Amino acid sequence: MPQKILIAEDSSTMRSLIVSTISALGEYELIEAANGFEALRILPREKVDLVITDINMPDINGLELISFIKNNPNYKATPLIIISTEGSEKDRDKGLSLGADAYLVKPFNPMELQGLIQRFLG
Repeated sequence: MPQKILIAEDSSTMRSLIVSTISALGEYELIEAANGFEALRILPREKVDLVITDINMPDINGLELISFIKNNPNYKATPLIIISTEGSEKDRDKGLSLGADAYLVKPFNPMELQGLIQRFLG
């Protein structure tokens, strides 16, 4: 059974880039959400092994999504990667302090993302 990765990203272009980067690894089932609200609707229906989220999204932003995931006993242990245009130290610290396991700044290095996924799911 392939491990599942939930990708919450409102930019379809960026979502495609993330999907193709992960697909190159070959062994994961990818579930896409166009925003944080959609990601929250998917979580109870799918057992995901990793979440990748943007921060700046309409409705529910990435920080709210992380907060929900990390405060929910069902998902607390799920590794979480932020990929965001917000590159300041303050943004990075906030994301990590909420419980994200890694923080990549856009444009991200595809090999770095692949390495993180293999580290968390390998």
